[in-house]
Amino acid sequence: MKDYRRYLPLASSLIFLVLWQVLALYLNNRALPTPVVVAKVLWLECVSGQLPFHLGVTLLRLVVSFSIAMLLGCMIGITLGLNKKLDAFFDNWLVIFLNIPALVTVILCYVWFGLVESAAILAVVINKLPNVVVTIREGARALDQDLLDMARSYRLGRRKTLVQVIWPQLHPFVMAATRSGIAIIWKIVLVVELLGRSNGMGYQLHLFFQLFDVASILAYTIAFVIVIQLIEWFVLKPLDKKALRWRR
Repeated sequence: MKDYRRYLPLASSLIFLVLWQVLALYLNNRALPTPVVVAKVLWLECVSGQLPFHLGVTLLRLVVSFSIAMLLGCMIGITLGLNKKLDAFFDNWLVIFLNIPALVTVILCYVWFGLVESAAILAVVINKLPNVVVTIREGARALDQDLLDMARSYRLGRRKTLVQVIWPQLHPFVMAATRSGIAIIWKIVLVVELLGRSNGMGYQLHLFFQLFDVASILAYTIAFVIVIQLIEWFVLKPLDKKALRWRR
């Protein structure tokens, strides 16, 4: 049964491609190119160097903004989760920032700070930070108080308490914030690039939209999705398994 389930994702992908091919041939419309056409465009863009360049620029922005948002979000989330007074004071702030549309934040950052790289990074961080804070805060609230009391009685110190007691319990929440963060933050990065950058995937997609080049839009989208999937397989999952070894 396990061997059978192993091939389900591959079978699902093949069925999706077949349906796409059949629908594209049936409609015979430029708005929906076939997978073969998209694959050809993807290959040509890779060979020309355009796709790797713009993809690299977008990934750099994603990594920088994501790292800042996760670091600050974890620090603030743990602090609020463990301090009820601060949590009550800043709770409305979180609600406000959670409900501000990403587009508004991007536009305001560009208006206030100009069309510069720092404004683009700041806009992405501001959009992602509240989500991380809320997720980590819930994890901090759910910490086992008995384990924390034990750590204090044994005088483990802040560093050992964080590494050996708090982190193992927060790990699922951190991974949830990481996975949802990557899924959300790259979309925000594209909006940032579309509105105020002269390179990156968002900038290229804007050009393709003006040219009504659907094949290139799909090719660039598929390339980015593949990269994100590779990050999931070769970075996040190994880290997840390593961090959860203590449960065995």
